[in-house]
Amino acid sequence: MATVTAAPVTHALPRSLAATVPWIWSRILFSGESRIDSRIRVLSLIAVVVLPALLLYPTLSYRLLEPDEGRYAEIPREMLERGDWVVPHLQGQPYLDKPPLMYWLVMLSYSIFGVSDWAARIPPALAIHGAILSLYLVGRRSIGERGAFWAALLLSVTPGFVTMGRLLILDGLLAACTTIAVLAAVEAVRGETLKRGWWILAAVAVGFGVLTKGPVALILVAIPIWLHRRLAGSGSAIGWKNLTRFLGVALAINLPWYAAIGLREPQFLRYFFWDHNVLRFVQPFDHIRPVWFYLPILIGGMLPASLLGFGFLRFLLSGSPDRSQRRTPELGFFLLAGGWCVFFFSMAGSKLPTYILPAFPLLMLAFGAYVASRPRAVVRFAAVIAVFGLLVTAQLHLRSIPWYAKVRSPMGEPEKVAKYCGDPNQPILCFPRSCDSVGFYLKRDDLRAARSKDSREFIAMLQENPRTVVLFTHRHSLEALRFSLPPNLKIVEVVSFRREKNEGEWFDLLTAETPWGLCDLAVVERQ
Repeated sequence: MATVTAAPVTHALPRSLAATVPWIWSRILFSGESRIDSRIRVLSLIAVVVLPALLLYPTLSYRLLEPDEGRYAEIPREMLERGDWVVPHLQGQPYLDKPPLMYWLVMLSYSIFGVSDWAARIPPALAIHGAILSLYLVGRRSIGERGAFWAALLLSVTPGFVTMGRLLILDGLLAACTTIAVLAAVEAVRGETLKRGWWILAAVAVGFGVLTKGPVALILVAIPIWLHRRLAGSGSAIGWKNLTRFLGVALAINLPWYAAIGLREPQFLRYFFWDHNVLRFVQPFDHIRPVWFYLPILIGGMLPASLLGFGFLRFLLSGSPDRSQRRTPELGFFLLAGGWCVFFFSMAGSKLPTYILPAFPLLMLAFGAYVASRPRAVVRFAAVIAVFGLLVTAQLHLRSIPWYAKVRSPMGEPEKVAKYCGDPNQPILCFPRSCDSVGFYLKRDDLRAARSKDSREFIAMLQENPRTVVLFTHRHSLEALRFSLPPNLKIVEVVSFRREKNEGEWFDLLTAETPWGLCDLAVVERQ
């Protein structure tokens, strides 16, 4: 084991107000010695490989959850069917909201395993597994082998990360990219000279993060690096040449696709970068939540590790010399990087619970370092809560989530839906939003949708065909339609997907009255 000794601690007080915060950060809060632990314990490695694998991969086959999973499964299915790797399509129309990396990975999975819901979930499951492995394999160099093992183990049994991240959403893949980028960046700037291999790896991971969800990946990585260097006053010089090299690698990964789609869909660049990455942050149009929204989500989402929170805070704030020496600059960096992620998304107007998934691995490294530095009583408690987390996660993956998906999926009763929507010649109209799971499972890319505010357009669509099947995705939409139909349009058949509320108050509250994305089905004929 090689040890890198930090700069000698000086007790001279700062001479200006601007120097006070860095002095407190580097001389009081995180003044311990940095350590590089190159060991890999075989049993630890086996545990962080096998345990997540058992929780992730055997339990991927359950109904897609609306709206995100249905959308992100259907887009690559249509792209693969079209043979188009440039422009994402959803129900036959260009879908320009997100970059394509997740779509490409799902397309590859479809090509190998065939089109199915479990094949669609393989890429996010691999991403979550990769994030966990990176905590151990790279994190041990920053916080030691024991700390990295505890971080990876606790993250493996954290349902808020593993269960949510393996869903077919973009946040799990983004979390894997940013985790690898942050860990590589830490290694790159440690010591007196910049380590170019780690620096390039960080740039590659950021590039893939940008190709997953846009420039937010660069923001989540670059700001903590810059801020920590200002606070700690240490680390190798980067210089403009290496900054240019970093950005050049990230651009090389992204520029070919962005140029290609810009040529084919000229409106994309403004729509994606301005509307979805600037206006949505400063002028939200959906998912509006208060600034404290992520605080309970962070505490609850990091269970069972957050049960260590009180002791961890005491560890951070303790003036004991022994504890102070165990609070290393790397520990401070991981807290800063995870905290920055939570702060950044808290400042955004549009918020969803999964947005802060990239913070979980970084904060878990801090918890792992804490457990590894504490007496046996704390280690035993960490082991107990890890077993508890394992049991809860296994229950969720094996039983609860598949059951919940069946109850809430629009395709929970596939025969009923296929009876009316299975004929490829039968026009289908969704109101007021698309029901992409129906398109995915029935392999249809011609479902049209009309929003409730465009009622005239909706009526005009019904007039185009002698018979139209309408999928109502809001529970009040059918009744609203009854009062707005012109005389020559008649509802000749109605099928309800509503469930009788007779199972008990808590069951009814959990499952709601209707599936996600499909409340009623009606057959409308033109007279």
